[in-house]
Amino acid sequence: MGEEGTEGTVHLLCLAASSGVPLFCRSSRGGTPARQQLPFSVIGSLNGVHMFGQNLEVQLSSARTKDTTVVWKSFHDSITLIVLSSEEDTLELKLERLLQMVFGAMVLLVGLEELTNIRNVERLKKELRTSYRLIDSFLRDSELIGDLTQCVDCVVPPEGSLLQEALSGFAEAVGTAFVSLVVSGRVVAATESWWRLGTPEAVLLPWLVGSLPPQAARDYPVYLPHGSPTVPHRLLTLTLLPGLELCLLCGPRPPLSQLDPQLLERWWQPLLDPLRACLPLGPRALPAGFPLHTDILGLLLLHLELKRCLFTVEPSGAKEPGQQEEKAEDATHQAQVPRACYLVSGTEEPGTGWRLVALQLGPRRLLLLLSAQSPIHGLRGLASHTLHALTPLL
Repeated sequence: MGEEGTEGTVHLLCLAASSGVPLFCRSSRGGTPARQQLPFSVIGSLNGVHMFGQNLEVQLSSARTKDTTVVWKSFHDSITLIVLSSEEDTLELKLERLLQMVFGAMVLLVGLEELTNIRNVERLKKELRTSYRLIDSFLRDSELIGDLTQCVDCVVPPEGSLLQEALSGFAEAVGTAFVSLVVSGRVVAATESWWRLGTPEAVLLPWLVGSLPPQAARDYPVYLPHGSPTVPHRLLTLTLLPGLELCLLCGPRPPLSQLDPQLLERWWQPLLDPLRACLPLGPRALPAGFPLHTDILGLLLLHLELKRCLFTVEPSGAKEPGQQEEKAEDATHQAQVPRACYLVSGTEEPGTGWRLVALQLGPRRLLLLLSAQSPIHGLRGLASHTLHALTPLL
């Protein structure tokens, strides 16, 4: 997830661990891809200090200079990834998660065998080009947050039960258990088998679909970093509406030609209006009219057991009755007491800054960004009410 408004530069380096040969270098500036490359001498120095530590049985994982954070990570003693970030207040955890996602993307599109048993460096460099678009999407400003949370970015459609029923029936008709609907890189609905995909492929597959240029249909070879890192599967995608894609994960069958327009029309034409209602869900995640307090500027809801999340900075809330928050909090207290904390910024000037409140109840964790007008004494009540309202959705 990129940090909007920063003009820092991020450099991502990938090297063969044994030889130190660079396999690729990707860069971004201010959240957009950049052509700026690091000098080979800098790349060599960064890899050299890491290898020097390894030879002394010292694991160098991160370092900071005045304006740059550097994180190193080796995978399977074969691939070394290095990231340098001059973005303000960059956390090492964020960069570590970035490197995990990058290696996952490499396995997803090239396969683990090619990465752990490098026979021909030049051929591997060529094969890794297929992962550039996905890797670049991790470096740019994004409305997705699954790279940081390691949970699947989801949205809540207005008529989810209808879409879910159609999805299950369609999956049975075409003979694959792994089917999902994806809008702007977020999962709208999925079969149970799709939801059971492991990490990181559950996060990477919809992100991959969202990163690709528009296309009516695709037959894309993919490996599953957790479930099948050495044997490829096929990712079939079919565009139902611009920005809304039907995704199937399967083996040799069905052939793409079997998914003809007549089959799609039979299953999805009756649901055209519910499908259209999914299109604006990308940035908002929640259906129009969902009751959120106007003080809420952004929210992140995690379900830590299901590994799913809802994230938006465009909640477009509506004002709720003042006493509703307190009543909701009382009801929550009777069942189970949530753990809560909050952070207030800009208190030196009334009406400036923001409020950040976090609430955890069972497997759910809610993070709210609130406007400066939100009274501090009501933060817990507002968060409790919001979590109560969101619980049926995730």
